[in-house]
Amino acid sequence: MRIGPYQLRNNLIVAPMAGVTDRPFRQLCKRMGAGMAVSEMVASNSLLYGSEKTRRRADHEGEAEPVSVQVLGADAKMLAQAAKYNVDRGAQIIDINMGCPAKKVCNVMAGSALLRDEPLVARLLEAVVGAVDVPVTLKIRTGWDTRDRNAIRIAKIAENAGIQALAIHGRTRACAYTGDAEYDTIAAVKASVNIPIIANGDITTPEKARHVLEHTGADAVMIGRAAQGRPWLFREIEHFLKTGAHLPAPEIGEIHRVLVAHVHELYDFYGEYTGLRVARKHISWYTRGLVGSAQFRHQMNQLASPAGQLAAVGDFFAEQAQRGTRLHYLEELAA
Repeated sequence: MRIGPYQLRNNLIVAPMAGVTDRPFRQLCKRMGAGMAVSEMVASNSLLYGSEKTRRRADHEGEAEPVSVQVLGADAKMLAQAAKYNVDRGAQIIDINMGCPAKKVCNVMAGSALLRDEPLVARLLEAVVGAVDVPVTLKIRTGWDTRDRNAIRIAKIAENAGIQALAIHGRTRACAYTGDAEYDTIAAVKASVNIPIIANGDITTPEKARHVLEHTGADAVMIGRAAQGRPWLFREIEHFLKTGAHLPAPEIGEIHRVLVAHVHELYDFYGEYTGLRVARKHISWYTRGLVGSAQFRHQMNQLASPAGQLAAVGDFFAEQAQRGTRLHYLEELAA
């Protein structure tokens, strides 16, 4: 998989997820086998540039190349300015968000709401491509709703505008995250344009990744929610695609080490107060499906110090180790 001058190590990409794909999570997934990770979306509103959140999202210190930053907006001039702002701060690829289905985003005609206005899509893409000297990519859904899956038309607009890769989530905006992702539309888009296509949606296992790649002909797959608390999913998929064999499930001791290292990176990145709170959701994801995890999460979420949080994690995994050396996921975790 290649995007502009960047040859990725493989065709596995971490999806941009608000509140999740911060620098610590992106770095972790890359270490665990992802070829690229796209940042949380950065609003194009220039008034936000001075905020702590925006500054943090533009912090790519020590991040493995290529650094891909997603921008969000519906005004061509502001979106182009946001792209330049992030390139000046280390972004090597700019990704444009036209896939987010959240109401607060769509209500201001951004994210997947843009799919309803194809001329505006063209203006936005041309403005960003013309504003920066790095590759520009795009993320969309299959359409606004099931009556108008216009992904092929949007893909052709993107190709003509100079977009260098297109990620497609296999649901419409109206579907949000309900139902099952469909891949026929992605396959149709792949057959209609000559830019790299990245398939996204419900890719939860190595077998599903292989199926989606074969069914769509896509150049890569993008994985989001399935990697929450399971960053080793990327190495498992990479190994399976290369060999057809499964890696053994991670051992409890490794999960504990990965979690603790991740939490420490969150403390360092956000500071202890915010890092403690951000860590709670990650700890919850790492422990899903394990015996006693519901009670543990409830108790852990009441803790107000990093030392207490780490001690609780240590005690919980010590109990898990007594039950067996490997982590066995429940079937519902693949949902």
